This record gives sequence, structure tokens and C-alpha cells, in this order.
Amino acid sequence: MSSSSSTRPSIDWAARAAAVQIDGRPVIEGRRVDTQSGLQFDCISPLNGRSLGAVSRGQAADIDAAVASARAAFDDGRWARRAPAARKRVLQAFSEKILAAKEELALLETLDMGKPIQYSLAVDVPSTARCIAWYAEAIDKIYDEIAPTGPNALALIQREAMGVIGAIVPWNYPMIMAAWKLGPALAAGNSVVLKPSEKSPLTALRLAELALDAGLPPGVFNVVPGYGHEAGEALALHMEVDAVGFTGSTRVGRKMLEYAGRSNLKRVYNELGGKSAFLVFPDFDDLPRAAKTVAGSMFFNQGESCNAPSRVLVHDSIADEFLALLAAEAPKYQAGDPLDPRTVMGALVDAGQLGTVMGYIESGRSEGARAVVGGEQQRVETGGYFVAPTIFDGVSPGMKIAREEIFGPVMSVLRFKDEAEAVRLANDSPYGLQASVWSSHIDRAHRVARALRAGTVHVNQYDEDDLTVPFGGYKQSGNGRDKSLHAFDKYTELKTTWLRINP
Repeated sequence: MSSSSSTRPSIDWAARAAAVQIDGRPVIEGRRVDTQSGLQFDCISPLNGRSLGAVSRGQAADIDAAVASARAAFDDGRWARRAPAARKRVLQAFSEKILAAKEELALLETLDMGKPIQYSLAVDVPSTARCIAWYAEAIDKIYDEIAPTGPNALALIQREAMGVIGAIVPWNYPMIMAAWKLGPALAAGNSVVLKPSEKSPLTALRLAELALDAGLPPGVFNVVPGYGHEAGEALALHMEVDAVGFTGSTRVGRKMLEYAGRSNLKRVYNELGGKSAFLVFPDFDDLPRAAKTVAGSMFFNQGESCNAPSRVLVHDSIADEFLALLAAEAPKYQAGDPLDPRTVMGALVDAGQLGTVMGYIESGRSEGARAVVGGEQQRVETGGYFVAPTIFDGVSPGMKIAREEIFGPVMSVLRFKDEAEAVRLANDSPYGLQASVWSSHIDRAHRVARALRAGTVHVNQYDEDDLTVPFGGYKQSGNGRDKSLHAFDKYTELKTTWLRINP
């Protein structure tokens, strides 16, 4: 009889981390290869500022090789023309391989990106595996259509794979963001070239090997690490890439559209930034729960989430009480050693992001906001990149900390006088990814939710989620939707075949 999880010896994550050896070479045509230039860069761990090893610096020539491999795989039908049930079995096996490598992948994710090991284990790896499995299961459940034409015609409407998909993913959720693109793209029969962020490339490279082990044919899934202005730009400009799925900053999202215009007018689907509003009305009857929820969502993943509720809008009559509740929650999220299973907030991804976040904190102070808690670096002696959970009061709508995406554990509290002002402040943003409404009155909750210009509006909760619902935003938060069956719209073409039937 196997022992229960409570009696198993705990894992010495520090010892495992010390033994990690990485292979940072691209995966092209089913194997690890050297880049044509031989150039490399150090993969720096945010835990201590030390190198984990060398990663290949992929450039245009390497992207050419990966795209050629993907194009050949698509054109010869080794994947695209397999029966849906056969593709389904391979992707299900891929999901199982991910779960079997759970501890390895979780450790790489934590060392590479800085998030707490407990969340890499409990959230990132299982979510990645579930996403692949979900789209695998969907493959043979999606039916084509017959249009309601007259009796002398038969119009078939079929989904077809696009061809070669370029996937460019960010550093904050490297595995999950990759899976959101890989799942529907591979399920539809496409080939994929994935360019992970240079700040967190390790799990993407390992995922490619696991996919091959699961039976995915060589060339169908290639990974090229490298810098955005080299490998990422080359992928987005490539004439043999049919669509790009990009998740990242709005600034780079604009470049993706520019690259499409300069090349083959490939489709570009951008999932970009956010400055999500969290609206608390005085009629809500459980303020401690609202405060606990917004703190947990804001400081999760060190605030490095596009949907983080970084703008907290509170009615004047309850603002002081709510601020006190928030301040009481903050100490629960002090930065700790990401390899300690008890840690709930880890390190920012690199020194550059640390500088960016500290710059915003200084900007908030210089513009007149007051840091109620936090506002300083933590664990400086480790050499890592840690910032205390920070809450600003006295924030006005025009301040940088109220308008720009910080991507760190920094929350801005703004006050409103009535419902109309709350909606106006919430919508006064170039972004429109998520929002949350807290009210015990169903009419108000529904009315305000309809008025908010955001892709997802939560009511009396935040961050509840499922693969069955789409994810994406309005305005400069992007276009298209990840997750759900709607994601197939991004990676398939609709073909109509019109048959004339003679009487």
C-alpha cells in the first residue's frame, strides 16, 4: 500500500536546484540542434541573480530552419491529415507526459521565472496538462456545417488547419501561455514554431521533447529560444508563417501588426496588457472577503499577471475601512524563498523588471500618492529580485501608477462617489482585459457589469476560471480569444464547398 502524501518525505528543492543542468538548444525537426551562429546568452535565475546555464540565441537563420521544418510537416500531412481520433490520442499522451514530468517542469519554471514552487506544482504544470488534454478531447467533437441553401445546392462549411503557426509567449506563465496556443493549434492540425521569452525559455524546450516522446511527429512542434528583436521579429515577418499568436506587451503587439503588414498579411492574434479595475460598492456585505480576494489576486505571481486587479476602486463611504483591511492582508504576501513550499510570493523575473517596478513605486510617491504598505525591495542579500507587496492610497486617475501596466506587486486605490463615477473611472483606461464588481444588489451588479468595457467581468469574485470560457480583452488588451472552443477560430480557416445538384 502506497504512503499518503502527508507521510511522504518532503522534497529538498534546494538540493534539486543545485543539481539542475539545462540544455538551451533549439528543438527543430524532432531533435536538439545548435544555432547556426553558435551565439548564446546566460539564463539568469531571479532567485539569486546567478546563471543557470547557457541558452542558444536563435536568430533569423534558425527561424528559417524551424519554419521550413514546420512547413514540410504540414504539407506532407504527417499530422494535419491524420484522423482526428489519432491526433487526439497523441495529444492525450502529451498531457500525460507533462504530468509525469511534474516535478522537473515545476522546478525549471521556478528557477527560471521566480514563482513559488508550490504554485508551479499546483497550478502551472496541471493547468498546462489540462489545457492540452482539453483540446485533445475537443478534436473529434467539433462538427462542420451544411448551409441551409435551396434544394439545388449543397454548401459544405468546413474548418481547415491554417498551416504554420508562429507562437510567441511571455515570461510570466511560460508553460500555460504556450499551452493556450499549442492546444488549439495542434488539435486543428497545424504545425507550430514556438518562440519563448528569453527570460524564461526552459520549460518550452522541455515541452517540445515531451511532445515528441508522446508521438508528435518531428517538425510539427519546433521551439527556438532567442531575443524578441531577433528570433521573434524573424518569426513574425516570415512569409511562410500563416498566423501569429502573441501574448505580451501592447508595445510589442503593435509591432506584430506592423510585421504582418510588411510581410504576407498573416493573421495576428494579440493577447496584451491590462489594468483591471476592482469595484467595491458600499452595499456589499462582506468587505473582508473582497479585501482578501483582491490581495490574493493582485499579489499572486508577484503581480506579474496581465489580469491583475491593480486598480481598486472603492466608494468613499467605505474606503478607509477597506484600505485597513487591505493593509492587514499585505503581510501574508511578503516575498520569500521561491523554493520553500510555504512561500506565497516569489521573485520578479529579472533585474530589468525589478528596476521597472521600483521606478513605478518612486513615480507614485513623486506624484503624491502614499504607500500605505510596502514600497521597498526585500531579500536584497540573496542577490535576487524581490519587492514587497505595495498598496498606494491617494491615487488620482491621471497618475502613471493608475494608468500604466506595472507588472509587479503594486496596487492603486482610487475612490469614487457614485456608480456613474465608478464606471467612468473603470473605463478610463486604454486597456479592457478584466474587471470585477462587488455588490449585494443584483440589479447594480448586472448593470455595472454590462457598462464595463472588458473581456471578462467578475461579480463578487475574481479569477475564477475554466478552460471552457474564452479569455481576452477589449481595446488595447488585444483581439481574439484564448481558451474555449473559440480559440479554434484563430488557427483554422473556413472553407465553403458549393455543390450544384441538378434536378
